[in-house]
Amino acid sequence: MKGDRVEIVIDAGSGTTRTYEIVATRAGRKVGITHSRGVIEVAEITRGGSTVRTARFLANRVLALVEHPSSDTPVADEISPALRSV
Repeated sequence: MKGDRVEIVIDAGSGTTRTYEIVATRAGRKVGITHSRGVIEVAEITRGGSTVRTARFLANRVLALVEHPSSDTPVADEISPALRSV
């Protein structure tokens, strides 16, 4: 859903951290998280399942992964008009 975002904080070495954010930028897109083989992948995905952008991080470097879901009320461009029967 538009507005979904995931914030990733990683250890950049030498006691410093870096923060990255992946956001669902358009209506109908969502942010998906997968974890496999020591890699965390965060991707913005369309309704059809196509990946728009991807960020990959080594799991042992990730300090925090925070999901921020969008509000439950849809924004104007996510509302589909109801069909009227005549």
